[in-house]
Amino acid sequence: MERRHFLANVAVGALATGMSITGHASPERSQSRPTFVFVHGAWHGGWCWSEVISLLARQGFQAITLDLPGHGLSARFPAAYAPDAKNPESLATEVSPLASVSLVDYRQHVLSILKGLVGEGRGRLVLVGHSLGGATLNAVAEADPTLVERLIYLTAFVPVAQPSVLDYLSQPNFVASGLPPLFSGDPSKLGAARINPNSADATYVAKVRDALYSDVDESVFRATLNLLTPDEPIRGLTDAATVTRGHWGTVPRTFIRCTNDNAIPLAAQDQMIAEADRFTPRNNFTVATLNSSHSSFLARPSELVDVLIRTVH
Repeated sequence: MERRHFLANVAVGALATGMSITGHASPERSQSRPTFVFVHGAWHGGWCWSEVISLLARQGFQAITLDLPGHGLSARFPAAYAPDAKNPESLATEVSPLASVSLVDYRQHVLSILKGLVGEGRGRLVLVGHSLGGATLNAVAEADPTLVERLIYLTAFVPVAQPSVLDYLSQPNFVASGLPPLFSGDPSKLGAARINPNSADATYVAKVRDALYSDVDESVFRATLNLLTPDEPIRGLTDAATVTRGHWGTVPRTFIRCTNDNAIPLAAQDQMIAEADRFTPRNNFTVATLNSSHSSFLARPSELVDVLIRTVH
C-alpha cells in the first residue's frame, strides 16, 4: 500500500475510534521500530499520554493513544455531577450511566484497533497500560497473544493470583492506597467507582492530588482535574482478567515500578510482579523503576520515555 493511502486510512480509523496518532518516521525506519499503543487507567483518557507521545515522536517513534469505552467522547456523566445540578448531594447515590460497560468492552475495543494496525502492516506493536489499564492488557493478550510484541505495565494491575482488580484492592499491600478514600458512594450500588474532580472541598482535592499526582506540577494538576471522567465503570474492576500460561504467559512483558505511588503502593506493585513471575517462571517480567508518583506520564514524561525506548531496544 502506498504511504499516502496508508496514512489516510489510519487517520480515518483514528477519528472513528477516538485515537491520537503521532510520529513521522520513514516507512523503512518505522518498520524497524515498534509502534507504541497506550491504554489509560481509571477516570483518564488518551489525552493523558499527550506529552509522552510527543516526546516519542521527536525520537522517531510512532505512538497511538485511545479512549476506552465510557471515556473521552463516549463518557457519560451522572446528572448530579453537573455544575448546575439541582441535587448535587445525590452524586453519592445516582446510578452511573456507564454501569453496563465491561472489561470485555475494553478488550474488544483494543483488539479491534490492534487488528486494524496489524492488517495495515504497521509491524511491531507494543501495548502499554497504566494502572487499571493493566487489566485490559491481560484480557487483550489472553484473547490474542500474537498481536503484540511486548506488554508494558506502568504501575498497573496484573491480575494473576487474584482474578480481578477489586480483589487486589482488598489485599494487605493495598491498605495504604489512597484510591478507596476518593470514592463517592458505594461502587457496587452506583455501578461505578466514582470520584469528584469538581469538588469544592479543598481537603478532598488534596487527597486526589496525593493519591494520583503528588509530584505533578500544580498547573498541570489543575488542568488534569478538568479532563478527568468521574465514573469508572465498576465492571472494569470486578470482571475477571484471568490469564493462562499458553496465551498471556507467552508474551514478553515489562513492569515499570513507581516508587512514590500512593495509589498502587510499591509493595503491591512488587507483589503482582512476583505473582506473575511465579506463574510463568520461564517468562519473567523485565523490571524498570521510576522515582515518580502514580502519574509519571505527567510528572516525569522524559524519564518515562527513556525507559520505554530502552525496553524495546
